[in-house]
Amino acid sequence: MLDHVPYCSYLLSAFIGIGLAAATGFRVFLPMFAVSLASYLHWIPMNESFEWLAGLPTLITTGIATIVEILAYYIPFVDHLLDTVSVPMATVAGSVLFASQFTELGTFPQWALGLIAGGGTAATISSGFAGLRAASTATTGGLGNSVVGTTETAGAGLMAFLAMAAPVIAAVCALLLIIGVVFFGRKLWRKFRKKKAMTRPT
Repeated sequence: MLDHVPYCSYLLSAFIGIGLAAATGFRVFLPMFAVSLASYLHWIPMNESFEWLAGLPTLITTGIATIVEILAYYIPFVDHLLDTVSVPMATVAGSVLFASQFTELGTFPQWALGLIAGGGTAATISSGFAGLRAASTATTGGLGNSVVGTTETAGAGLMAFLAMAAPVIAAVCALLLIIGVVFFGRKLWRKFRKKKAMTRPT
């Protein structure tokens, strides 16, 4: 029935791509490992342009990287070091996973969409959680960071699963996450500016 809806395949690809990009905003490698595993087991199709994602070397590499990344976020100080590189890495991963859903387009629109929609989604969510970890460190002395880390891992797994199993729900969740990050980010920024203005010497 949906086959007769104009551009339905593009919409579905966009929903999947946004969901996967949002997942990389939580954790960089877990969503890539999930996609690699699913395509390696032939649960989802993978265009020949992105066959490397379905290859055994990629599966092993992303699997090891996923374990290292998850464990590293439970180590004090190391988690903050990872936050300094998580946003650009998430942007790249989100762009790649989003672009992989639009291989039928030309190279330029494919990667332009990937960078803007996929990379932008991943960067926004990753920035939000980096800020949340910083706030957790400031208010709990780092004791609450493990909770933030566990939430990120769970979010990455859930979003990756939804992107492949229920793309529309994943896209809606991603949109709500972006709205939440932008809203609370602006709120925290105004609070910071107000506090800075109050402490400024007259």
